[in-house]
Amino acid sequence: MKATGIVRRIDDLGRIVIPKEIRRTLRIREGDALEIFTDSQGGVIFKKYSPVGELSTFASQYAEALNRTAGMPMIICDRDHVVAAAGVSKKEYLERRVTPELEECMQSRRSYVEAPGEKMIPVEGIDRPAEIVCPILAASDVTGAVVMLRAEGESGVPVETETKLAQVAAAFLGKQMEE
Repeated sequence: MKATGIVRRIDDLGRIVIPKEIRRTLRIREGDALEIFTDSQGGVIFKKYSPVGELSTFASQYAEALNRTAGMPMIICDRDHVVAAAGVSKKEYLERRVTPELEECMQSRRSYVEAPGEKMIPVEGIDRPAEIVCPILAASDVTGAVVMLRAEGESGVPVETETKLAQVAAAFLGKQMEE
């Protein structure tokens, strides 16, 4: 744990305010769910809850199947981080933050299909562009995205079959989270 030097008091209803600077840094928005943990020294730890993260093993298997079927590198992310990857270095991608550009794409609930001259970088610190992005919706909330990355050394417009595969994956993962 890292000390911030910020001290807050609990009010009479048991509430505490998380400072704006911390919320901004950790991308915690109004309405976000936080998971609460305790440690053996009496510490309380708040962590952003990720429904997609709960399905990370399943999402990894799905990403692997999509990678084999489409022959394209795949990542599956929650609203903030990559939770599954296939066809790329897992060590390099997993737990990396998504870019504000991908975050905005998810929030707008629109799919993205690369067009000539366009380039969307979905993961911070990695310069590999996305070919297709499909938001994952569960109970009408955006919970993440299925992203097909551009294959190494390739450039071209994705075909409709690849787009449909990503859409089906996003819809299926969304349904899994609803159950």
